[in-house]
Amino acid sequence: MENLFVVVVTYNRADFLENLLDSLGRLDMRPEGIIVVDNASSDHTADVASRAISAGDLPIRYERLPENLGGSGGFSRGVELALEAGAGWLWLMDDDVEVLPGAVDELDRFTPDYSCIIGRRYDANGNPFFWQHHFVEALGIFLPVSHGVFKHSDVFRTNVGNFEGMLIKAPLARSIGLPDPRFFITWDDVIYGWLAAQRTPVVYVNAFVIQKVRAQRQVDLGLRHLNDSSDLSRRYVMRNRGHVAQYLRAHGKFNRIGFGTGTALTFLKEIFRLALVERTPKGFGALWRGWRESRAILADQGWEPMPPVPAQAGRDTA
Repeated sequence: MENLFVVVVTYNRADFLENLLDSLGRLDMRPEGIIVVDNASSDHTADVASRAISAGDLPIRYERLPENLGGSGGFSRGVELALEAGAGWLWLMDDDVEVLPGAVDELDRFTPDYSCIIGRRYDANGNPFFWQHHFVEALGIFLPVSHGVFKHSDVFRTNVGNFEGMLIKAPLARSIGLPDPRFFITWDDVIYGWLAAQRTPVVYVNAFVIQKVRAQRQVDLGLRHLNDSSDLSRRYVMRNRGHVAQYLRAHGKFNRIGFGTGTALTFLKEIFRLALVERTPKGFGALWRGWRESRAILADQGWEPMPPVPAQAGRDTA
């Protein structure tokens, strides 16, 4: 895998970041570069990055943003920096995971045939984490699919992304543009994968490459997991429905009635999350506020999708 760059976004989780960098140092096949984007953390994240850079074992570039731009803004800047540095492949991940030693070799098996790849991951307890989804354009939501997607093949074709290990080839990233910072958090990786799927197959592969290290409360519903959340996340889950609708509209795939149904289902899912996982009625206000904000985004006649990133001379021609 030529010129692999890892893009990590972090915010006030210095110890998790340190663990992730340590795991990158244990890789059998090292990346050419590691971009760490710090969303204006107030903990000792800068010290962790400084020590890792001083150790000289990993090719780290650390950038601290002047304000918290959310995961979306962080990944947008990180992808931009990686492309500017000449990345051939970009491996996007949050700070609360660690990579498994043979991960790059495992993913590399699929790079001759695919330009957007998502490997499997374990949860914090070391159990396989269920992640198989498909974005239903008519509803504007992603839905879980069967557990047995790898019964007959090591490749499952999907149309969503995940910023806990999404691997994307640089020319494809340039063609669909940077991750959209307007999302701030949630829906950004789903739509980034969906945009990629408009141009090329996006695949979920039967290779465990990442483990989540931050434990989360969750309920196993059989066909899917429901994790715990926060009022901020609840607000943006609903607010960003506006951006999702605009992307569908830009690609001629927006169905007003279907999308309204999908929004209602999203709202109900978050109510179930409050009841089953967090066991509290608090959070309804955040959902309502986010829905009202989504209406303003949807009504914005000047909204435009993220533009393509121009190719650099002599690069990204494949």
